[in-house]
Amino acid sequence: MSEARASESGFAIKGVYTAADLPPELDSRLGEPGRYPYARGVYPTMYTSRPWTMRQYAGFGTATESNARYHQLLKAGTMGLSVAFDLPTQMGYDSDDAIAHGEVGKVGVAIDSIEDMRLLFAGIPLDKVSTSMTINAPGSVLLLLYQLVAEENGLSGSALNGTIQNDILKEYIARGTYIFPPKPSLRLVADTFAYCRKEVPKWNTISISGYHMAEAGATPAQEIAFTLANGVEYVRAALAAGLAVDDFAPRLSFFFVARTTLLEEVAKFRAARRIWARLLRDDFGAKDPKSMMLRFHTQTAGVQLTAQQPEVNLVRVAIQGLAAVLGGTQSLHTNSFDEAIALPTEKAARLALRTQQVLAYETDLTATVDPFAGSYVVEAMTAEIETAVNDLMDRVFDHGSAVDAIEAGFQKREIEQSAYRFAQQIDAGERVVVGLNRFQIDTEEPYEPLRVDPTIEATQAERLARLRAERDGAAVERALAELRTAAEGDENVLYPMKEALRARATVGEVCGTLRQVWGTYRPSDRF
Repeated sequence: MSEARASESGFAIKGVYTAADLPPELDSRLGEPGRYPYARGVYPTMYTSRPWTMRQYAGFGTATESNARYHQLLKAGTMGLSVAFDLPTQMGYDSDDAIAHGEVGKVGVAIDSIEDMRLLFAGIPLDKVSTSMTINAPGSVLLLLYQLVAEENGLSGSALNGTIQNDILKEYIARGTYIFPPKPSLRLVADTFAYCRKEVPKWNTISISGYHMAEAGATPAQEIAFTLANGVEYVRAALAAGLAVDDFAPRLSFFFVARTTLLEEVAKFRAARRIWARLLRDDFGAKDPKSMMLRFHTQTAGVQLTAQQPEVNLVRVAIQGLAAVLGGTQSLHTNSFDEAIALPTEKAARLALRTQQVLAYETDLTATVDPFAGSYVVEAMTAEIETAVNDLMDRVFDHGSAVDAIEAGFQKREIEQSAYRFAQQIDAGERVVVGLNRFQIDTEEPYEPLRVDPTIEATQAERLARLRAERDGAAVERALAELRTAAEGDENVLYPMKEALRARATVGEVCGTLRQVWGTYRPSDRF
């Protein structure tokens, strides 16, 4: 028999699995679908009653351009929107700020004020569409803008359904779009939990993300371990703010990657559900079953897409999407085949959505719940990953907390070492990437990527100048002063923040006010 192949997480994959490889007490490890420990899925019927939510991540250029793309996606059958914001918006800067030069509208839509948010969602029924916003440090700001636009259309907060990513800790580990130091950032997260429980009760207040760690090179075990450790930190922050675990935990959600290593990915998702359920029940005393459910969104692995022979990415994405569905995801975004080159074209985005629709409506995936339950290989892999995740989480908490481990550089260092190993394996040909280091072609077919209009920055600056000239400047200053006072004390900052945004304060002005009080984080800072 050939030598065992190593999994992405580092354990050996055997050539043949038998009943002897199944973990002990399999029935209790599995449970029933929709019941503790949720290994078989968080809902009893899973996709047999309705498929997962099909989201497409979109946003580029101006709010008007992105709005047109959203209408196209909804017409094509998308069930939920997923909004990409440009880098200045993610960092809490207005489009006319000097630091934003050259980045406006490049990797997502530019949102500077309530006026942009109105344009972004014009003609879209916000009470009928679930909206996910990939925004972190200014997550509360964008949520409030969304709520204000909904109110202008006669909708209450209780009618809104969606998610803000709002996961600041992974920014310090793998992504870098942070604004404030960790402690005030965690306070802002806890304030958002409390605000949404009262004002926007169906909103998922955080999407605790392992996706970006995976894109940075984390193994499946690292992705789950570091994400769940961050989740523990958010639970602790909310409890310290006086919230009861069953008041906020049901609105926690997660965001993971789906790779082409299908079997290990399925096992990863099953292990994650088991571990989270045990943590919430045993460590935090949760009583509400919804508090113990690890509900998650999945995006197919952008890091595995290649600019070489980009059409091959259609095959990769289909396999990755299959892994997510077999793993029990609640919603799914499938990447477009051209995303390794540029922002996706309309045709590429539509093909990505069609991939999900084929999985949902042309296969038998939705006919039965958890088809891999009891599989020798998947159950053995689930146990392997669960052990590896628990060991890694122990190493995180040996530092004291996830934040302490971040300060020590632990997670970042572990991910960088994994990424380096993967790169070495690709360079040596030990890890095959079709079209990149094997099965190449001599010449690539021409491809015309989506181009972003370079005049967007000037257009946004003109809009901002007009906004500042037309609004009541004194009212804005008063509202920002009230926000500053709240940030200096212990009042929930979202209430005065909402009033400032209603008065047409900009995203940059609101974040700038908080910067004045809380400071700006630098990687060398100590806290």
